[in-house]
Amino acid sequence: MPYSEVQSLAHCRILVVEDEYFIADEMALALRAFGAEVIGPVPTMDKAIKIVESTEPIHAAILDVNLKGARVFPLADILGERGIPFVFATGYSGTAIPAAYEAVPLWEKPFDPRALAQALPAVVLPC
Repeated sequence: MPYSEVQSLAHCRILVVEDEYFIADEMALALRAFGAEVIGPVPTMDKAIKIVESTEPIHAAILDVNLKGARVFPLADILGERGIPFVFATGYSGTAIPAAYEAVPLWEKPFDPRALAQALPAVVLPC
């Protein structure tokens, strides 16, 4: 499907939490191509939590499961408590994700960042 026919992410603020620079950059570029305002990319959980706790709206997040050895699940819990939808983008298989997150969409690396951006409108909050 041509990108012009895909639902836009215009006015959507998407938090990207990823510690691998090139992957983060590719995701940010793909999201911007669909009109999203990218928050980050953020390479650490501490920085991501500070952003989530700010007063700026976040419509969705993309979370790498492993950030320099730290698991992202505490951040996922905060997002869930705030009603902010998120997806996991990880090199881990689905079996490495705790059962509490089985309903969360999982994008296993390597993946096409444009395909993720194209699928994201189905999970974001109204922008």
